[in-house]
Amino acid sequence: MTNRPRKQIHLGAHFPGVNSTTVWTEPDSGSQIDFASFEHLARRAEDARLDFFFLAEGLRLREHKGEIFDLDVVGRPDTLPVLAALAAVTDRLGLVGTINTTFNEPWEIARQFATLDVLSGGRAAWNLVTSSDAFTGANFRRGGFLPYAERYERAAELVAVARALWDSWDDDAVRGDRAAGAFLRDGAVREVEHVGKHFQVRGTFPTPRGPQGHPVLFQAGDSGDGRDFAAATADVVFSMHSTFEDGQAFYRDVKGRLAALGRTEESLKILPATTVVLGDTLADAQERARVIRRQQVSGPGAIAFLEQVWGVDLTSYDPEGPLPDAEPDVDNADITRGRVRHVKDPRPVVAQWRARAEAEGLSIRDLVIAVTTRGGFVGTPTQVADDIDRAVQEDASDGFILVPHLTPHGLDDVLDRVVPLLQERGSFRTEYSGPTLRHHLGLDRPAPGRTRTAHLDQQPVG
Repeated sequence: MTNRPRKQIHLGAHFPGVNSTTVWTEPDSGSQIDFASFEHLARRAEDARLDFFFLAEGLRLREHKGEIFDLDVVGRPDTLPVLAALAAVTDRLGLVGTINTTFNEPWEIARQFATLDVLSGGRAAWNLVTSSDAFTGANFRRGGFLPYAERYERAAELVAVARALWDSWDDDAVRGDRAAGAFLRDGAVREVEHVGKHFQVRGTFPTPRGPQGHPVLFQAGDSGDGRDFAAATADVVFSMHSTFEDGQAFYRDVKGRLAALGRTEESLKILPATTVVLGDTLADAQERARVIRRQQVSGPGAIAFLEQVWGVDLTSYDPEGPLPDAEPDVDNADITRGRVRHVKDPRPVVAQWRARAEAEGLSIRDLVIAVTTRGGFVGTPTQVADDIDRAVQEDASDGFILVPHLTPHGLDDVLDRVVPLLQERGSFRTEYSGPTLRHHLGLDRPAPGRTRTAHLDQQPVG
C-alpha cells in the first residue's frame, strides 16, 4: 500500500432536489425547480474541478395515505432537459442523469444520451436504475412492473442494444468538404438489428458517435444481482455504504468480480453517496450535524416514516413520545406509494426498534433519526479531508458523490474549505486533464463496434 502511487480522488455533486435529506425550512433554502438552483451548483462544482453533476429522477410523485408526499409537492423536472441546459453554462463538468430501464425503450434512451454527449462535448453519463413499482408503472402504456430477476434482465438487454446503436457509427463516418459536398463514407454507418426477449429493434441510428464513444454508465445496486450487473455493465457504481469497513468490503467484492469478465480494476469506479458537515471544531460540527438531522426528520415526518413500516395510521401518537403500542398491518404495503418498500415483513423490524427505543430511551422522532442516519463526514475541514483521503487511499472507495442538505448552496463550504486541502496534498486535481467525463474518471474510450446485428437470448444477470 505504501509503495503505491497516491490515488486521485473522484468527486461529484448531487443536486439535492426532493431527497429525504433535503431541508427546506432553512431561510437559505432555495428553489428545487428553478434553473438558477441547478446552475449555481453546477458552476460551483466546475469551479472546484469536480468530476460531475448528478441529477436523480422521479417518474411519479410519491403519495402517502393518498396525498402527495413530503417534498414531492414542489414537482420533479425532467432530467435530460435540465442537463442539456447545464451543458450550455458549463465547459468541463460531467452531466449524469438518472433514467429508468424498466419503463423506457433502448432506441429513445440511446438517442437522448448520444445527443447530450455530442452537445456537451463528451460529458454525458447515464445512471441506470430499475423499478419494481406498479404504482410508477401505471404512468406507462405497458403498465405494471417486472419480477425482480427480469428487472436486471431487461436492463442488461437494453444496455446491449444501446451500445450496439452507439457503435453503429464509425468515428470518421463523414467524408467530403464544403465545396464538394459531404457524404457518409460507405459502410461507416451500419444498420442495427436486435431480436431479444424484451426488445426488437431494427434501423439506422440517427445520431453520430459522441466524443466519448459511449456515455459513461453509472449503476446503483447492492444485491447480488446488482453487483453482478455493475461488474458486467457499469463504469461507475453509485453505492450507499456509509462506514469505512463496509466500504472496503463492498469495494473488494465488486472489484473482485471484474477479472473474470476481462476487466481491470481501474475500469470501474466505486463512488458512495455521502454528506459532509463542517465546523471550526469537532464539537461544533457534531452539534451542527445533530441540528441538521432534526431538521431533516420533523415530527410529522417521523410519524409518516413509521407509518410506512407499521402500515397503519399513527397520527394520534406524539412524535416526541414512545413508540406505538399498535401492531403492524402486514398486508398494508401501499400506505406509501412511489417509494421502495424494503421491509417485506415489518414485525421483526418493529420488535427490534421497540427494544432499541426502550434500551436507549428514544422517542419516535429520536428512533427515526437513529435508524435513518447513514454516517457521512463530520468534523473540521482538515479532519474531513483526512477521512475522505483515507477512504480512497485505503480502498474503501474511489471517491464520493457529495449530497448537500440545502438547495443550492449546501456544498459551498465543502468546495471552499475541503477541496483545496485535498488539492494541496496532491489527492485531487487542480485542473481538468481533458474535455470529457471519461478523461476526468480515467476511463478508456470504447472503440466503434463492427457488428451489424445483435441477436441476444438474454438470461437473468447473476
